[in-house]
Amino acid sequence: MESDRIRTPGPARSGRRGRTAGALLAAALLATVIPSAGASAAVPVPRIDLTVLVLDDGGSAVEAITSELRSTGVPYRTVDLNDSGRPVITPGFLSDPSDSATGRPRAKYQGVVVPHESAFGPDSAEQAALLAYERTFGIPQVDAYTWAHPGVGLDYTNDHGFSGPLDGATASVTAAGKAGPFRHLDGPLTFEDNDPAVSESHGYAGRPREGYTSYLDIPVEDGGRASLIGEYAHDGRRELVVTFAYNQYQRQFRALARGIVEWLTQGVHLGRSRNYLSVHVDDVFAPDARWDTVRNCTPGDFDCVGGDGEGVNPVRMTADDARHAAAWQKSAGFTLDMVYNGGQGEQWKAEHAGSDPLAAQLIADRAQYRWVNHTYTHPFLGCVQDTTTVPWQCARNTAGATLWTSRSEISGQIRNNHNWAVGKGISVDRTELVTGEHSGLKTLPQQNTDNPNLAGALADNGVKWLASDNSREPAQRAVGTARTVPRHPMNVYYNVGTAAEMADEYNWIYTSRADGGSGVCETDPASTCLPAPLDTATGYASHIVPQEARIALSHVVANDPRPHYVHQSNLAEERLLYPVLDKVLADYRALFTESTPLVNPRQRDVGTELSRRAAWDQALAAGRVTAYRVGATVTVKAPAGVDAPITAPEGTRKRLPLGTAAFGAPYAGTRSAWTAPEPLQTAITLTLPSA
Repeated sequence: MESDRIRTPGPARSGRRGRTAGALLAAALLATVIPSAGASAAVPVPRIDLTVLVLDDGGSAVEAITSELRSTGVPYRTVDLNDSGRPVITPGFLSDPSDSATGRPRAKYQGVVVPHESAFGPDSAEQAALLAYERTFGIPQVDAYTWAHPGVGLDYTNDHGFSGPLDGATASVTAAGKAGPFRHLDGPLTFEDNDPAVSESHGYAGRPREGYTSYLDIPVEDGGRASLIGEYAHDGRRELVVTFAYNQYQRQFRALARGIVEWLTQGVHLGRSRNYLSVHVDDVFAPDARWDTVRNCTPGDFDCVGGDGEGVNPVRMTADDARHAAAWQKSAGFTLDMVYNGGQGEQWKAEHAGSDPLAAQLIADRAQYRWVNHTYTHPFLGCVQDTTTVPWQCARNTAGATLWTSRSEISGQIRNNHNWAVGKGISVDRTELVTGEHSGLKTLPQQNTDNPNLAGALADNGVKWLASDNSREPAQRAVGTARTVPRHPMNVYYNVGTAAEMADEYNWIYTSRADGGSGVCETDPASTCLPAPLDTATGYASHIVPQEARIALSHVVANDPRPHYVHQSNLAEERLLYPVLDKVLADYRALFTESTPLVNPRQRDVGTELSRRAAWDQALAAGRVTAYRVGATVTVKAPAGVDAPITAPEGTRKRLPLGTAAFGAPYAGTRSAWTAPEPLQTAITLTLPSA
């Protein structure tokens, strides 16, 4: 059972002499803060620090925007408005008249997030200081959640607008939104409606007034449209006005979050994000034991009373399943990671008269997949398991010391599986490893530390990236010289081959004792019981598939690179994995443009991404990053050895020791990269496209 579940297109065109819409937008935004060439030399261009100010009232809307800043690596400073000892917002808090490093006026924040348009009250000194700061330096403000009224550029909702629940409503990104900050979105945006008995999002949609440009709207009763997000330009200031409630987990916010940050930072900021999806298929070549729908357990498990039976009617792919996998990949435009046990395949062949059509087919198609070492025969590599008790416990010697799987055995399992693949012509990266059941790593409650022999065995075989279970350990950590790569478990179970078996086991886990279930959902605070058992004939398609697709997609759109993992049994018999992945891919591609493709990283790339993020977060927390913009020049300084994530408009160039080069890689209409100073340089310097 997964315990970390969350509650909750067309390419740009340009002529040879023209610019893309994204470049034109960037130039327009930059023009609001960069004086023209004819500006008086007596008014120096200010330094604007690449940090966001967040005025936090404790509400879910501000929390959601803060989570997006944090997860993408955008520096921010939070002021808790509920704290009586908080800093007072004064001109000196917001800016300096003359920066010591540049001699220019300094704006300390490039954007401001407020709970609503009047965070301090309309007549307060703090509100006056904030408004003056935004006018002086051209600093944008996001009103995280407010209502439709003339003060934010909208008519009241009783004037051909809408006020009420938005659950299940379909909103559209306007032409201005697609040409502007929400250019990564393509299709309609449907608000979540996960529970018809609960109101999940409330909104106020109003008709735009002068100065207001709508970016997201919905149809209203009279046949017109009213706005839920838009820009209100007035009084020398710009506000992004959001008039619906949301939290950081809801899909509508996750889809819009990138655009909110792009608008807030005018397309120039520290931080970088992508939409990631990788799927690891564990136990390839090995059979998986089958769920017993009578005993409600899996034969072979230590707690399955009534005989072993692990080898009776196991679930294993066939050659036809392998051909289907290859064909599906081609049609879906998506590559699976085959996490393989070569020794289990050899054992199967020996037990079946030396024949294994599955292995022959997968090996013939080997170049169509990515492959990851899963150890040769899939043993448990932690402590020696004492199975005389339920649950099992770690065996101990006569002196009371824990007995551990040896370094030589672990190393042999890694080495033999790698060599088996090489001998079959399979391309496999020695630095990647998934142990059986993530064993060797601590396994609570029985094993509260890593196997002390694990780190040495990893080093023996050059392993740098070791898979872990995100539901147990969501943070990356070191294991000797290797680092973990947390993986999301998908609730498509390893021990089922049919939809009926899947629904039966799902019912056992997620229904109360009164309804015939295990009752686990009644005692586990991270779980929720079903109101009634699923129909085993229809429950998989009607409930489990949309539920699991929604959870997986929530990870995808949250800048989360962690892989998802399933098992080879999910590609066998009724091939239960494909409906889930088909829905994830279809929903994603219906919402995002082709300029915002899914990124499908392999395990080592995920490990590298997480390691870079950790180093960047530590540098930010220690105050060791300096980043600012002066006109069209961006300067970033970080500690030596720490790459900086930067996002900038199309047309941005990076200064080299001699000349310049195009900066970053294109994604979602911007350019972004992890980058560092070039040789002989002490800082990163970017030149933005000028107005």
